[in-house]
This record gives sequence, structure tokens and C-alpha cells, in this order.
Amino acid sequence: MGSNLATILTESAAKFPEREAVKLDDAVFNYKLLDEASARVASMLKAKGLQPGDRVGIMLPNVPYFPVAYYGVLRAGGVVVPMNVLLTKREVGFYLKDPGAKIVFAWHDFLEAAQTGADEAGAEVINVKPGEIEGEIFAHEPDFDVADVAEDDTAVILYTSGTTGQPKGAELTHSNLKLNCEASASLFDLGETVVVLGALPLFHSFGQTCGMNATISRGGCLSLIPRFDPAKALEIIQRDKVKVFEGVPTMYGAMLHLPNRGDYDTSSLETCASGGAALPVELLRGFDEAFHCKVLEGYGLSETSPVASFNHPDKERKAGSIGTPIKGVEMKVVDEDGRDLPVGEVGEIVIKGHNVMKGYWNKPDATADAIRDGWFHSGDMAKVDDDGYFFIVDRKKDMIIRGGYNVYPREIEEVLYEHPAVREAAVVGVPHDDLGEEVGAAVVLKDDESVSADELQAYMKENVAAYKYPRHIWFVSELPKGPTGKILKREIEAPIRDAS
Repeated sequence: MGSNLATILTESAAKFPEREAVKLDDAVFNYKLLDEASARVASMLKAKGLQPGDRVGIMLPNVPYFPVAYYGVLRAGGVVVPMNVLLTKREVGFYLKDPGAKIVFAWHDFLEAAQTGADEAGAEVINVKPGEIEGEIFAHEPDFDVADVAEDDTAVILYTSGTTGQPKGAELTHSNLKLNCEASASLFDLGETVVVLGALPLFHSFGQTCGMNATISRGGCLSLIPRFDPAKALEIIQRDKVKVFEGVPTMYGAMLHLPNRGDYDTSSLETCASGGAALPVELLRGFDEAFHCKVLEGYGLSETSPVASFNHPDKERKAGSIGTPIKGVEMKVVDEDGRDLPVGEVGEIVIKGHNVMKGYWNKPDATADAIRDGWFHSGDMAKVDDDGYFFIVDRKKDMIIRGGYNVYPREIEEVLYEHPAVREAAVVGVPHDDLGEEVGAAVVLKDDESVSADELQAYMKENVAAYKYPRHIWFVSELPKGPTGKILKREIEAPIRDAS
């Protein structure tokens, strides 16, 4: 097999040309069509002047056009920059400008934000509108060549923020992604005829590696759902005899608590994988019992392609644990000086192996800070038991996980600070029964300035994606601070617990 990640498609297409590869209800692409369509995309991109190593944005929902564009970019030798369709024009501009992307595939429903952001970044927009894009793609003869790349060449740049403000682009190599895809396929026992429910966003590392790439590598079928709905998910499981479901805890909760879940035949389900946030033990056991299916919980980050550890199907599953490292990966917990900690003591998870990114795009200092002596420092705090199982205790970073989506407070705070009435702001997570956490903001106004919570919220809606803006905004006279003037978020208490 060649080094290029796109060979997972070309090799499966050679073996199983007529087998269903990806579907969205009645829209079905078999492997032959997916391979040919991606080859035509590669041809189209080359005609537009794409050179090996050039970056291309993909701002598409879970539709068959996503893998067509994704593998088309890779086989042309380009680098994929996956983007959430909910990004605002301001955010689109950054996601294209920072990596110097020349082209972006944009879903027609979000064209305005994509076009404005692309204009700012000097990138060309390819409008992906069903019924029209096919003509543009099929006007080009397929170029079935797959670009020759090195294993450590960048395949995908996944943007992830930390507590340092602007998002950073994690450079994942062809080798990173191929090996993680193979590990995922093995973990979930994906066979040639497997049907996987594609409910996770394909622009996210979990859905991309564990869902799309792992399924395609084995010749299976990925049945897509563009926007998660528990009834629709159960309908697809019944209709397509789905064997593997991969989701975040909120998806499991929604399916478990659907009043008429018993009306659906889900007997085909064998393996369920959970990630993106901690899965409550009660929810795990309830889902197991209701669906007669074993839920396996794991852990990873965009910087680790993403899977680092999992509750392996052939080993004991420990509820509440993120399991043990996958094959070829090492994990341990260390103190603030990088010293190994004994069993039971809480420290930071550090990771070494084939899954660790090459580095952050154009950020050597951030890369050096994150990867020290070959170990990636996750920022997540955990402890290890006598059997080597890891248990997440807390997050060192202030990241909020809202329904499986990562929301980075500093990014939201930067936008809040740009409002003329705002003096100080601190974004924190507010407990939420269904989403896990909701986004909240404690705000201090400037003297003689006034703005209502509703007005400030409307401003935020204009400037950040829909899943990021603060649902709760409250005003305070001062934010708690330490001796150096640093805002102490741990001392901020939200005046509300959101249970809806």
C-alpha cells in the first residue's frame, strides 16, 4: 500500500467496486463511483492550479460529497483543512488565511459566510450544491493517479484552540491517519460488509478517522446522518442493519431517552464507541441494557489523530475509564516537572507514538511546548490503576465540551473583549443535563457603558459559530483574581444551572 491516505479508497475500490461505500438515505455511492468522483475532483483541482502540498478547505456537512472532496484533495497531493459548516464569515477567513488555503469546497446553505471569508483570505470557493456540482465535477476527466507522498507529509490540518487564543492547526501526516484508521478498524472489528452509522461530524477527527476512514479502509458502508436526531438514527440502524455506532455521550443519552425507542429493531448493533467527552457510567450501563450492545469508551485529541486509548473489545471494560493505550502508543501520567507518577496519583496525560501530530502549523513555539522529548502533553489530568487503565479526573485546560463539541473560552473571550461596552470577560462551562456543559460568560462592563445580556448575546451570535456563543451571560462588578492579576475561573460561579 502506498503512503498516501487516499489509497485506502483506491484499494477498497479495486476489491469491491460494486459494494456500497457511502450513503445518505436514497443517495448511494458504491466504491467504483466514489473512486471515480474523487479522481474527477483531483483532475478539477489540478486544472485550477493545485500543486502538491497546497491546502484546500472542506466546509461540508455529513453528505457523500465530503468523502468525494476529501479523497480528491488527497489523491491530487493536496492537504485537507476540514471546517465546521457553522463557522461565521470571520472564522472562515481565519481558517483559510492561516494555512494559506487556495480553494474551499463550501456547502450551498452556508455560501455567504464561506464566500465572505474566502474573499478575505484570497481563496476560490467551489459551491457544492446538489444537482449543480455534479456537472462541474464530471466536466473533468478522471485522473486516477494518486500523488506520491512521504509518510510524514501533511495530509490534514485540523484546527484546535487551546487556552492561548487563536486556533492552532494540528498537522496530521498520512502515516498518522493511516495507522490510526487501521487501529480504529481493528478496535471496532470492522469487516468487509460492516455498516457504520456516520452520525459524527466528518470535519471532526473522531468522525473522520474512526468513522469515514476506518470504514472505507475495510470496504464497509458508512450510512450518513447530516444532523443528529435520535429517531432518525434509530431508523437508519433498523433500515441499514447498522453494526457499529460511534457517538458522543449526548447522542447516547438522546437515543436512550427517546420515548418510543422500543419501536425500532436495533438487534444488528454489536459495537458502540463513545468519545469526545466523559460518558456517565449510569448512561453507559443504561444503553448497554436497553440496546443489548457493548459501549466502549476511549480517549484522544485532534493532535493524536485522534485515538490514543480505548477499552479494547477483547479486554475487561472498566466503566468510567478511557481504557488502555492502543497498539503502538504509550501513555503515562506525569507531574508538573515531567516526572512519572505512581499508580493512583493524579497527573497530566502525556502520549507518545505513531498517532502524535507532526506539529502545529507555523507555530514552532507552541509545538515545542506541546511535544517535549517526543511526548505530547495533553493538558488532561488523569490517574492510572493497577491494571494500567486510565481515568480522566479533570481538564487542565479550561475547554468546555458542549454536546461533544469543543468550545475554547479564550477564543470566545477575545470576541467579547472587542465589544465597546465590555471591560473584562470570563467564559466558563455551566452544567447542563443534556449537553454536559453550556457556554456561560461573566462580564464586567466599562464605566458609563451599558448593554443588555440579550444585546451582547446577539453580538456574539454574529461573530462565533452557533454552538459557541454564550447561552448565559451575567454581569458582575469584578472578576475574582489572583495576586498576579490573573482571573481565577475556578472561583467564578454561574448564577444558573441549566437543566433543559
